[in-house]
Amino acid sequence: MRINGHGHILPEPSQIPQFMKDKKLFWIDGDKRFMRQGNWSRPITDPSFFLKEKLIWMEKNNIDHAVMLNLSQLYCNGWSKQDAFDGIRFQNNFNAQLQHDYSSKFTSGFVVQPLHMDDALSEIERCVSIGMKLLCLPTHYLNKEGKWLSIADNSVDPIFELANHYKLAIQIHPYDGEKMVALEDEHWRFHLVWMMAQCADTFHLYTLRNLPNLYPNIRASFAHGCMLGMANFGRRLQGYDGRPDKFTDCTDPRETLGHPNLYFDTLVHDVETLGLLKSRVGVDQIIAGLDDPYPLGEMEGVGNSYPGKVIDEAVENGLFSKLDRENIWSKNIQKWLGI
Repeated sequence: MRINGHGHILPEPSQIPQFMKDKKLFWIDGDKRFMRQGNWSRPITDPSFFLKEKLIWMEKNNIDHAVMLNLSQLYCNGWSKQDAFDGIRFQNNFNAQLQHDYSSKFTSGFVVQPLHMDDALSEIERCVSIGMKLLCLPTHYLNKEGKWLSIADNSVDPIFELANHYKLAIQIHPYDGEKMVALEDEHWRFHLVWMMAQCADTFHLYTLRNLPNLYPNIRASFAHGCMLGMANFGRRLQGYDGRPDKFTDCTDPRETLGHPNLYFDTLVHDVETLGLLKSRVGVDQIIAGLDDPYPLGEMEGVGNSYPGKVIDEAVENGLFSKLDRENIWSKNIQKWLGI
């Protein structure tokens, strides 16, 4: 069985409530060429963004089951309480219906916004009650003072406490880097560089605060292999050892490296980086993740890419055994999801 642990799907344009377009929160053009939010737009680059074509694409590529995350545009950072409530309710209901109608094909995630904590906790309760087991969180969120905080900040602890109670899987994914960093968005720098830095930053705090052990029932996956977090590990140790005054009441990063409740997907794009991930955390903590159907995902038609390319190359290069490949595609993802 092959399970994709990192996928995305769009609603049909007609499924998006009119108020979301009226308020410019999120909508899709009727011809399905662009998704839009405010003054931002992004081309819809593959038909498999939509359900019918997604199922065809999965069958063509021997994907038996897929984890569908929330849309990054609907993390709702900086949204008003009511807009966040309405937008999140739409997103989660859409994903819940997808999982209900195609339970053999999809496991769907649900999202909450930490700024509105009461609503976030209530939404977790609601989503769990309708059978959802995967909580999607951004690496960072905008608090009421207009300050960006890591999702591993202690202000988010009530969410982790409830997720721990329900033994949820969590997926941590970057977005909104261009709002956090005062740089022009040229050459796609926020997707190619800063998203990776956002993952590394939250991984840094998540482990320093010892959250994998404080919340032992949570199994957290970091998107895109947390590749800069892996490359930066030695520097973190140097800093931890060299400036202990900066790390009062923090956990030594060595203690959580390779923790059984920390998972990392394979979307790192090359065998060398996948090898670093393996050496840091071990094969058992690696899950297949394609980030389809975005062009930064493993999609056919983008160079010589295809779904599962980096995993196959790792086997060809002797980095993974064939059994490792099977587990990365199936057993490891099932452990992360708790199924």
